[in-house]
Amino acid sequence: MRAYAAGLPAPEFADPAWVTPVPLAEARVAIVTSAALHEAHDTGFTNDDTGFRVIDRGARDLVLGHWSPNFDRAGFAADLDVVFPIDRLEELAAAGRIGSVAPRHLSFAGNQEDTVSRIRLDSGPAAAALLTADAVDVVLLTPV
Repeated sequence: MRAYAAGLPAPEFADPAWVTPVPLAEARVAIVTSAALHEAHDTGFTNDDTGFRVIDRGARDLVLGHWSPNFDRAGFAADLDVVFPIDRLEELAAAGRIGSVAPRHLSFAGNQEDTVSRIRLDSGPAAAALLTADAVDVVLLTPV
């Protein structure tokens, strides 16, 4: 798998954007995970699903929709915060270490093969627009 992943093409951007971030103590933080999580009432992920699911801030009864038989579900079963550290973010916000927790978070299915361009061109910009609308300053990426 490592050799396969190392050979996958990666996009290069001529003029990547640069911004000066706000201090963490003032930042609104959202989680973006690749654990294929979704709320029970939402549609699950399929094996070629490059979309994302929105997870409300208060949601804790999440479904792990990762369809790979090789995916280790033990950490998720023991503690949601292993793959979706929402309670840790709430603690950081309460302690004043971050400004606030975003009202919505996003989940993608991380087991993608050659559909990365669809994420980069379609669902990625849509996800970014949603995070921008929620005034998110920082994204905590939890790749699973």
